[in-house]
Amino acid sequence: MQTSSNINSPAAAEPIPTAKRRKPLWQRVLSNWSVRIGGAVLCLLVVMSVCAPWLGTIDPVAMDPSSANLLPGTRAEFNDLSGDSFEHYFFMGTDSLGRDTWSRIAYGARISITVGIAVACLALACGMVLGIAAGYFRRLDNIIMRVMDSVMAIPSILFAITLMALWRPTILTVIVAITIPEIPRVARLVRSVVLTIREESYVEAAISLATPTLKILWRHILPNAIAPLLVQGTYVCASAILVEAILSFLGVGLPPDIPTWGNIMADGRMQFNQFPQTVLFPGIFLALTVLSVNILGDGLRDTLDPKFNKRGG
Repeated sequence: MQTSSNINSPAAAEPIPTAKRRKPLWQRVLSNWSVRIGGAVLCLLVVMSVCAPWLGTIDPVAMDPSSANLLPGTRAEFNDLSGDSFEHYFFMGTDSLGRDTWSRIAYGARISITVGIAVACLALACGMVLGIAAGYFRRLDNIIMRVMDSVMAIPSILFAITLMALWRPTILTVIVAITIPEIPRVARLVRSVVLTIREESYVEAAISLATPTLKILWRHILPNAIAPLLVQGTYVCASAILVEAILSFLGVGLPPDIPTWGNIMADGRMQFNQFPQTVLFPGIFLALTVLSVNILGDGLRDTLDPKFNKRGG
């Protein structure tokens, strides 16, 4: 028989510990410092590209030979070819044709970010369809994968240069030329995920119950493939931004009169020893953009990877 002292003891009155609640997905994503830093820098670059008409106070294609090769931080008179003349502060100097480097960089951010996002969305959409078809339908596996392997056998830069040589250089052709080499990488990733999910017991149970195929793909396969697709999309976006700059730098991308970071660096490479700012500043923005997207991808991978979550608790 228990005494009153045992019943009123602190050990007996101690509540039973409850299970630790898991944070919602969006809280876990935002609590990751890689996501915070990469996302913040990327948001600033997006704002810069959207606000380019207000941040770049001079037309990026306006030329003034008398203001050529001005050093950063120079205030000088700018004589527009239309006859207008006004005093302007050249924050990052000018190039060999007297064009404002800062305005060209701000407008060039539009091209780079647009190409990166468009290529990532198209590559993910096409690669997801091909990867699900190859991973779920066994008869289509060999056919789709052999085609993807043949595309991956050609280096992506060489493939894009070949396509740009065949088509008229526009932003649409640049997006398509960069997207096609990225599709096989996404398709192989989705295929590997689908092959794993297809062997799960709940998928086999749905198949045995004669559940429609589209319903299985929509409710069981696709939701489990979203997380790796989001991570892969960030790397595709960073790669597309870099490839677009390489194509423009080599002279096979967008026309030279369109301000892109690759074109700006290509215009200034001949005078790099005397005026390095025309290559240095767009190179810094290019590296910062690619780095921020990669950091964002690393943070998403660490948050959405189930193995990492198990290790992190």
